[in-house]
Amino acid sequence: MTTADSPHRADGWTAAVRQRLDLGRLLPLGGPADGTWIAERAAAAVLREAANGSGAVLGRLRIAGSDADSTPDSAPEPVVPPPPGALPPGPLRIEADFATTAQRPLHVTADALRSALLTAASARLGLDVAEVDLRVTGLLDEEPGPAAVPRAEVHGTEADGVAGTAAAGVPGVFSLTRVLGSAVHTGAGHVRVELATAGDHRALDVARAVREAVAYAVEGRPSVTVLVTAVVEHG
Repeated sequence: MTTADSPHRADGWTAAVRQRLDLGRLLPLGGPADGTWIAERAAAAVLREAANGSGAVLGRLRIAGSDADSTPDSAPEPVVPPPPGALPPGPLRIEADFATTAQRPLHVTADALRSALLTAASARLGLDVAEVDLRVTGLLDEEPGPAAVPRAEVHGTEADGVAGTAAAGVPGVFSLTRVLGSAVHTGAGHVRVELATAGDHRALDVARAVREAVAYAVEGRPSVTVLVTAVVEHG
């Protein structure tokens, strides 16, 4: 390695680590048989958008494994190898802080917010959420308007190879992505595909279709893991 190359390689390594950390936890999407995970950052953006109209302004938002089923060895094994560092399949817990006005009883706003989060988690993503833990952290003087949700930063890449082409052709796939390395990672009898989904498609449904398309297209019918790194809204 030359001295001239070192800063560039260090910058590239730092950027890659920062991208990986920005994803947050890698959450199981669907059940153990679905072989799909989604980045916490991607899921949180969808949930924050869903909170608009509930009368609450979300603060801290965290999605993690639930304690609802915490018996030893209760977590089922995934049917495919998970992405590096991913949470095992199982129910999830949403924890969120929010601020609101005192114009309505706080429990009414909390119920509306909880309902919005649960509906979005299931209908727009496919997350198995067992618990929603909410905490009021502030009171507002006026009814809040829609909060701006930062747009997803998508590190897109062109489809390459049979697996990538098959995945990119599935309706609802916005782009293949490359946060954890290449968009398509192949091993012995296994393929992992990383992608962003379009916001007008349920993420789990898209991922299931990608798994089927890739397994059918690649010789030997490998097992397939899908990681959703972003959900991209139109406009």
